[in-house]
Amino acid sequence: MPASGAPPPAALFARAIRGECAKGRPVSARPAPAAAWAAERERSSAGVLRLMSWIAVRCGRRVARAVLHLISAYFVLFAPTARRASARYLARVHGRPARWREIYAHVFCFAATILDRVYFLRRQTDWLQLTVRGQDMIEGVLAEGRGAFLVGAHVGSFEALRVAGHGRPDLSVSMVMYPDNARKINAALAAIAPDAVPDIIALGRPDSMLQIRDRLAEGALVGMLGDRTLHAESNRGQPVRLRFLGDEVEFSDGPFRLADLLRQRIVFMVGLYLGGARYEVRFEPLADFRRRPADAAEREARIHAALADYVRRLESLCREQPCNWFNFHDFWRDDEAR
Repeated sequence: MPASGAPPPAALFARAIRGECAKGRPVSARPAPAAAWAAERERSSAGVLRLMSWIAVRCGRRVARAVLHLISAYFVLFAPTARRASARYLARVHGRPARWREIYAHVFCFAATILDRVYFLRRQTDWLQLTVRGQDMIEGVLAEGRGAFLVGAHVGSFEALRVAGHGRPDLSVSMVMYPDNARKINAALAAIAPDAVPDIIALGRPDSMLQIRDRLAEGALVGMLGDRTLHAESNRGQPVRLRFLGDEVEFSDGPFRLADLLRQRIVFMVGLYLGGARYEVRFEPLADFRRRPADAAEREARIHAALADYVRRLESLCREQPCNWFNFHDFWRDDEAR
């Protein structure tokens, strides 16, 4: 029970989830420190994970999911910035103003994946109904022993991807993110499941590129999320404006330039939450940079084509499973335009 005068658990979680959803901002035309939004987002993630772990472990999944309905309603009512972002995104997907029940379903889907993250990390998955698509393709990639880039988005649950690989003790996956992200999320995950802390490569450090290269040489899969633009901590990525859900928005070509530099293939990855106990993991070939053209113009065209293909797939996923995309911020910069 909370101490006298302390906010109830629903309010505490709503504050944490509000920070998780609303802190990040996409790249702007003016230089800004990339790690700022990334660090704030992961601070909130740590709090969310700790609180959800407490509810999940002590009460069980059925009770915890019942609590999530109250938490999600609280969040929809008292987080106007993220609620507005959700409504704008859903309006783009559906081609009409979003309904309240759709915004609520969007928030609940996000909260449900956070809850299930606890069970995934603790390997308590007897309840799980998991489907894997593209398994033969990813098995072929692993058999070559050269590693590959996994490029995903803030869609569904990355931990569901880890669950799909539990039967492969030789499978190694490293995630690339900012230094503060690595420190904060490692602490949170260690508290939940000490044996399940992921292998994270921190961006912005002198040896980041060497770590990525070495992990790939060991045959590991290196994962990145491509639906947030990154400011110029590295000169390898550039913002590219592409049409997405009816309007132009900036995406970073950094992951694709990195794959071109290291001559690696790229696999599109996603772990969709389909409601209840159902998840679906998908692996799809996206681009192959193992053979690098000598002509610079051809290389640039190939990088741009791969990024455009990624954006098309992301848009298709948003239309197929709209509640699975978890960018609860002003992605199209509508507020800035006003």
